[in-house]
Amino acid sequence: MNNIDNKELVEIIAKLVLEKLQQHEIKIIKEVDRSGVISIKGSTVKCETFDTGKEGDKVYLKDILSLDESPRLGCGFMEMKNSSFPWTLKYDEIDYIIEGTLEIIINGNKIRGNAGDVIFIPVNSSIEFSTPDYVKFIYVTYPANWADL
Repeated sequence: MNNIDNKELVEIIAKLVLEKLQQHEIKIIKEVDRSGVISIKGSTVKCETFDTGKEGDKVYLKDILSLDESPRLGCGFMEMKNSSFPWTLKYDEIDYIIEGTLEIIINGNKIRGNAGDVIFIPVNSSIEFSTPDYVKFIYVTYPANWADL
C-alpha cells in the first residue's frame, strides 16, 4: 500500500469530487411528502440562461416545479442583471422580489418592487421586465404551462 499523507489524500478526494460534480448536473433538492406537499431548497436552484431575443441581456430562470408536481400553478426563480426586455403574458403572474429591484414598465408607467415586495401582473399584459442593476425573484404563474402559451 502506498504511503500517502493526509494532505495528499484530501487533495485526491477533492479532485475526484470536483470531477464528479462537473460531470453531473446538480439537481434541485426537493422533499416530497406523500400528501403532495413539496419543500424546495432555494439555495440549490441554479438559474439557466433565458433567451430574451435581445443580445447582451443577462436574464436567467429556472422552473422549480414540474407539470406533474403542480399541474395548475407554475413556479420558478428568475435573475436579471442590467437588462430590460418586452414580454406579453398569456397567463397571470405574481413576482416576489428576494433581492434587488424589479421594474415592470407598462403603458409608460414604471412599477418598481424591491426586496420583500410583491407584484401581480394580469393575463394579456404587454410589459417590459427591467432592472437598473440586479434582481432575483420568485414567480408564480397560472396556469402552470406558461412557457407553452
